[in-house]
Amino acid sequence: MKSKQDKTVYEFFAGIGLVHEALRKEGWRCVYANDIDQKKRQMYEGHYGPSNHYHQCDIWNTEIVLDRMQEEAFLATASFPCTDMSLAGKMRGFDGAESSAFFGFLEILNRLGEKKPPLVLLENVTGFLHSHGGDDFATAAGELAKLGYWLDCFIIDARYFFAQSRQRLFLIGYHESIMGPPLVRQDEENSLFQDVWLQAIQRADNLRPKKLLHAMETMELVTGWATIDTGSPKQANYSLNDFLDTDQKQNWWGNEEVTRHYEMMFDRHKQKIDAIRSHRKQTVILTAFRRVREGRQRTEVRFDGIAGCLRTPRGGSAKQIVIVIKNGKLMMRWMSPREYSRLQGAVHYELPENAIQGLFGFGDAVCVPVIQWIDHHILTPVFNANQSRVAQKQNDGPVLTS
Repeated sequence: MKSKQDKTVYEFFAGIGLVHEALRKEGWRCVYANDIDQKKRQMYEGHYGPSNHYHQCDIWNTEIVLDRMQEEAFLATASFPCTDMSLAGKMRGFDGAESSAFFGFLEILNRLGEKKPPLVLLENVTGFLHSHGGDDFATAAGELAKLGYWLDCFIIDARYFFAQSRQRLFLIGYHESIMGPPLVRQDEENSLFQDVWLQAIQRADNLRPKKLLHAMETMELVTGWATIDTGSPKQANYSLNDFLDTDQKQNWWGNEEVTRHYEMMFDRHKQKIDAIRSHRKQTVILTAFRRVREGRQRTEVRFDGIAGCLRTPRGGSAKQIVIVIKNGKLMMRWMSPREYSRLQGAVHYELPENAIQGLFGFGDAVCVPVIQWIDHHILTPVFNANQSRVAQKQNDGPVLTS
């Protein structure tokens, strides 16, 4: 067991730092952050100020990265590129140039040896689970296990906390050196009534859909699966009004552009819009995406009271539309960077002057309250428990024998 450590974190594929934004609220201190993107570094430093620990560098430059990592960390996070895990990246998975950067992260962990963080948090899109028929997910889990980590995996949708539909898969590694309560290991030899791990998994059934559980059950690891009895997140109460602006200071489109996007809607969407407009005293806020469906461009509207998943603005289909119906009038515009920041839980984040840069930064980031939930229920409890065990061992001192 290592000596007592500070609450320190490495943030790989750090982007604009929203993992850091979540963790620093509970006392985590980032001692090294890495990303290859200059514009994201600019946003990071524009918000947090100039930083010696933010290292703009290709993660495959292993020696250079290791040379900059002067302080040990208890936790390493890695939101490695999701492009190749999605349809946008043609599901190339780990064969793709971007998502394969995950192996650069593994190489860093491997080269750190005994100094590697005992706690690891990976984040990616849910397509990671299915990439190459599940082989990419199995590879990632297997390689982490070979480094001595027991694993847990779950999926959380940001809609539990904020008005954004954003499902993300999280894979957590607990090194053998920190295994102990509140962590419980899967014990395949126990009956269903004695398996504490299984009982904890069942109490958090919203976090692990059947396909994920099947992947976990059929995977052979040199370590195994472990978890904390967290239960499922509780649904927060919110409204799109809390996140989106309706005032006249916004860049609302002219009548011609509004009409064009209205005409691109499916008939069933037009009918719902018309019904809302008929209630002239009612103000309703909706969101929409512009997508190609069946060979033609469509305006797809959401009527469930939440925004679609924020994305980087590559083409019109990735930019989100705000729709406001007020006193029977139909208004539309593109969603603003400030609204992106609110929906990601970074309300007071310092915005860059370039709006597109802001949309890219937030669209490619994590949702702050999701990371806070994981920290509150998993990361900090594991850290505190380990600190207590180390302190107890130091207080007990060596056992003397006659």
